[in-house]
Amino acid sequence: MASSSSSGLTFKLHPLVLLNISDHYTRVKSQATGAYAGDGSSAGADSPPPPPRVFGCVIGVQRGRTVEIFNSFELLYDPSTHSLDRAFLEKKQELYKKVFPNFYILGWYSTGSDAQESDMNIHRALMDVNESPLYVLLNPSINHAQKDLPITIYESELHIIDGIPQLIFAQASYTIETVEAERISVDHVAHLKPSDGGSAATQLAAHLTGTHSAIKMLNSRIRVLHHYLLAMQKGEIPCENSLLRQVSSLLRRLPTIESEKFRDDFLMEYNDTLLVSYLAMFTNCSSTMNELVDKFNTAYERHIRRGGRTSFI
Repeated sequence: MASSSSSGLTFKLHPLVLLNISDHYTRVKSQATGAYAGDGSSAGADSPPPPPRVFGCVIGVQRGRTVEIFNSFELLYDPSTHSLDRAFLEKKQELYKKVFPNFYILGWYSTGSDAQESDMNIHRALMDVNESPLYVLLNPSINHAQKDLPITIYESELHIIDGIPQLIFAQASYTIETVEAERISVDHVAHLKPSDGGSAATQLAAHLTGTHSAIKMLNSRIRVLHHYLLAMQKGEIPCENSLLRQVSSLLRRLPTIESEKFRDDFLMEYNDTLLVSYLAMFTNCSSTMNELVDKFNTAYERHIRRGGRTSFI
């Protein structure tokens, strides 16, 4: 691996990419730990499994010599063949292209303490998508003495080694770039305080637990309906038209969020909320200004009386 990149490109990394990779790794690790703990045969002398590696693509734009990484999405990886699911990649690329038409796949990401030899196989496989892909590596291990972010960006460079041209990873420098929405979000998370006196981590865990329970319940009910309809289609249970009408009515409600009336009502409610927020801000500013004027008048009251002038306000 080369010590540093010589391409001369400037890389800008947005915080959303770091959050996505960290969230991806945390979910996969939690699922792997839960599966290991739930397996009775694994209890005892067997050691816990090693930390899993996660894989995904990073997307963004390149303007001249500046590469800006805005977002990322997950990919399916086959550890036996050290390859990615290309069909899944193409499907995700098509979906993201509809939402972010100006974003392109700039490379891929993974987790680990250092780049491995098998990573070059994945890197070469993505060269038909981007001829010079990036490799973003997140080190999930905790090092309290480290002050820099545990993120490394690699480029691929062709070097002649022992007379044979070979691709190697070259480390590139980067800067963290944020837009206003990201700065507000990061600042809000940093200053988040629990209202019940507990820790922020406890409040976040309770919120995520409630969200997980709600999604789990919704998923179980959808599965029940799906199995029931499959059994009805196969003729295993009698057909009930009243229940089918209820299911059809439920499915017809889904496209309502795309109607023109929904968008108008949503924008109206959103604007009303913003107006209330602005009104509260103006009221707070007016109260602060009144306090300042009162202090000003109090401080200069003796001077005003002596000079025969009127009050400031």
